Amino acid sequence: MKLGVLFSGGKDSTYALFKAMEKNEIVCLISIISKNKESYMFHVPNISLVDLQAEAIGLPLIKKITDGVKEEELRDLKDVIKEAKEKFEIEGIVTGAVESVYQSERIQKICDDLGLKCVNPLWKINQEDLLNELVKNKFKVVISGVFADFLDEKFLGKEINEEIINELVKLNEKYQISPAGEGGEIETTVLDAPFFKKKIVVEDFKIEMDEDSGVFVIRKAKLIEK
Repeated sequence: MKLGVLFSGGKDSTYALFKAMEKNEIVCLISIISKNKESYMFHVPNISLVDLQAEAIGLPLIKKITDGVKEEELRDLKDVIKEAKEKFEIEGIVTGAVESVYQSERIQKICDDLGLKCVNPLWKINQEDLLNELVKNKFKVVISGVFADFLDEKFLGKEINEEIINELVKLNEKYQISPAGEGGEIETTVLDAPFFKKKIVVEDFKIEMDEDSGVFVIRKAKLIEK
């Protein structure tokens, strides 16, 4: 099946792409750039990196900017998916949905309206298993946002590895924080994956903290050979 991928550059959409590639033809990436940092639908930290990620992957990218107004942003999503359908003749959309019924139901409705299949390779996967699979498959994923009382600055910019996973699991056991950030506790940025033709190197960044939240802002990055 010829598919487009809703792509934010975070771990879930990138791993969903990886899984979907096993049995389907992926022909494009689709990204929504939200102006709203509190968007209900879309990943925000380092979303500007999707162009570099698309180049690293070797797939064309369709982007659309949205003001990020709740529910209204869905019209922008529908428009860009429709554009992908017309331009690349896609038969379906891949999402990185894991737990969010809010997101999955709305994307499903858009797909139904446009006559597209909605493919959710990660739906209801155990969150700890998801993190471990990323490490096992040699994904280089950094934490680009923390949004919970018990997650602090020390996590920002850290690569997800066995040590970080253990810390997140402990926080889950103690404070019920979703280890993979399904409650919005963390956001991530993928710098390399098995199917990347080149990898991303961060050259400059800054950390912004505001009370119980913070962002690892990638200010400059480049592609290098693997």
